[in-house]
Amino acid sequence: MAKYCTNCGKELQDGADICLNCGKIVDKTESNNTNTGPKDPNAKSKVAAGILGIFLGCLGVHNFYLGYTGKAVGQLLITLLSCGLLSPISAIWGLVEGILILCGNIDKDASGKKLVD
Repeated sequence: MAKYCTNCGKELQDGADICLNCGKIVDKTESNNTNTGPKDPNAKSKVAAGILGIFLGCLGVHNFYLGYTGKAVGQLLITLLSCGLLSPISAIWGLVEGILILCGNIDKDASGKKLVD
């Protein structure tokens, strides 16, 4: 069973005395919650990203939120440079991505961190 740092949430190596990510000394008697995995305080919300994709997907807001700035700028430019004529294309794009995020098919942000429920 993997153990996680109670300070930063990163996975600890077997038998580690110090977390290599944050430097906190690992308390051997402290019980790490291994059933739910690490809790990253900076993790992005799956629900927030999905809702942003569904309602503001034509502007790429959900991709900005998840850190996919290239895709986000693309969606924003499609909408703005066409004066809204091509906004249904980027809106459908955002709607599909929002649904995929909520269904769990897209489950990581741009930095590779898992989205939390």
